[in-house]
Amino acid sequence: MTQPISRFPVPRLEELPEDIRARILAVQEKAGFIPNVFSVLAHRPDEFRAFFAYHDALMLKEGGLSKGEREMIVVATSAANECHYCVIAHGALVRVYEKQPLLADQVATNYRKADITPRQRAMLDFAMKVALCSAEIDEADFARLREHGFSDEDGWDIAGIAAFFGMSNRIANATGMRPNDEFYLMGRVPRAR
Repeated sequence: MTQPISRFPVPRLEELPEDIRARILAVQEKAGFIPNVFSVLAHRPDEFRAFFAYHDALMLKEGGLSKGEREMIVVATSAANECHYCVIAHGALVRVYEKQPLLADQVATNYRKADITPRQRAMLDFAMKVALCSAEIDEADFARLREHGFSDEDGWDIAGIAAFFGMSNRIANATGMRPNDEFYLMGRVPRAR
């Protein structure tokens, strides 16, 4: 029995506006499948566009954070927010970018015990503070980031990713978004060619 990927209607590809259809087809070409987040959010085209514009601004930019570190932030904070979709989908990306098949599980379960650097630990400590108690952030938090080589702009990026995915986690949970089966093995077994 196949479970639905959302409790809301999921539009067919041919029903979508051209720009959204093109974006989804490009992702499918690169990944080999359509991640369910694209199909679910396509239910609301204007929100789809806004969501992915901000996603791309945070996750695809140059800066002091690697792609893998950006994804670690997503996994750690999504685990704290109990978002099944984001932990599984972004955990796959951690495994792929970091080329470490165990790392995503470690970060999702308890990043404090994960095989990460002290710098990455400081990054995730800050991200978790943004995710769970942002009103308590003060200059000492930014000073600790600086001690580990992060700039204040990097701190903004860490905060932005944690905050954006806090919103994303809540949408994924509210819509009942299910992760694609393909995500579970990504970065664990060689990709079929």
